Amino acid sequence: MKLANLETFVVGNPPPRHGGRYFIFVRITTACGITGVGEIYNATFGPDICCAMARDMFARHFDGADPHHIEALFRKSYGAGFTQRPDVSVMGVFSGLEMACWDIVGKAAEKPVYELLGGRVNDRLRSYSYIYPASGDVYPDPDTPNAYNDPAIAAEVALGMVEQGFTALKFDPAGPFSIYDGRQPGLDDIALSEVFCREIRAAVGTRADLLFGTHGQFTVSGAKRMARAIEPFDPLWFEEPIPPENPADMAQVAAYTSIPVAAGERLCTKHEFARMLEVSAASILQINLGRVGGLLEAKKIASMAETRSAQIAPHLYCGPIVAAANIQIATCTPNFLILESIGTFDGPYMSAVKGGITWENGYIIPPTTPGLGLELDDAAIATMPYEGTKLHLEMAQTPITP
Repeated sequence: MKLANLETFVVGNPPPRHGGRYFIFVRITTACGITGVGEIYNATFGPDICCAMARDMFARHFDGADPHHIEALFRKSYGAGFTQRPDVSVMGVFSGLEMACWDIVGKAAEKPVYELLGGRVNDRLRSYSYIYPASGDVYPDPDTPNAYNDPAIAAEVALGMVEQGFTALKFDPAGPFSIYDGRQPGLDDIALSEVFCREIRAAVGTRADLLFGTHGQFTVSGAKRMARAIEPFDPLWFEEPIPPENPADMAQVAAYTSIPVAAGERLCTKHEFARMLEVSAASILQINLGRVGGLLEAKKIASMAETRSAQIAPHLYCGPIVAAANIQIATCTPNFLILESIGTFDGPYMSAVKGGITWENGYIIPPTTPGLGLELDDAAIATMPYEGTKLHLEMAQTPITP
């Protein structure tokens, strides 16, 4: 079996755009006609450039290769051009191509991918989602009270989610994030975060865990101040409290607070996660299968984490093909904690794919179909071009001041 053809697709994510502005999908076809799908989570460059990078990588390393030879394909891509170091753009592109190879291998073996990576461990996968505004809008008017800026509204939405079946809820009221972070949190941001935790905890009681999200906004001392304020409400995690560059600094935050630190959505390869584990910077690793280096690399990271009593919580702020890959790795991982979902995996978010993700009463049920379990819907994709110029996710471009 040999890889023979690559197709790339840039898909505009329809409103309310949960998961980002666009998705980058790939499809690889073998000489014998088996197809595999993947997704690139690469937000550093525009999507058309990422597609060009994928075509270049495929031509250099994948074309004519056996899709079973994942380790060799990783080494060729990782070491191309005398690099051999974690590179988020290279690994984003590789991740999409690699998961397409696993999709092919699973279909050829007539097995879900998780059965080829150690086999099913978890019969159902606990999931969480953001507390989105009731309107569903990802970018609501900031001057209008909504679940992002009003703790009472957030608590009401949270209670509805719990009644729907969710047992964990994520929210991030700690203020905007910029290319100039970390910084000290403003007193208003600390106060608002504390009230959010108090109101949501009062609404849901012990029926749901609180997942306190940030985006690397703070300095070490600033993160400690924020942790101290929210600690009484016993969140399940404090997410990426400082920028991800220096694990030793993040370890200071982790050692200071009883709240588990979760991090990793911006990291790639086992090497960057090893540095986190070596200094105990985080005990919950948020691997994203569209960026981390693919399924095999994620399995290696999960195994490293197991040796340090750390858990994985696959991260998702991209499209449904990455969601499908996250589900595969979670199903075969004994130290799996929880899986990020985009709502309950229905509605516009799933409009570019055929097949579905089964969400039942707060849990995702692993698929039994061969491969990853989803296919691209070419007819739908043709009606969903991305016509914007902004990147998938962007930070404020000026410093944030109190």
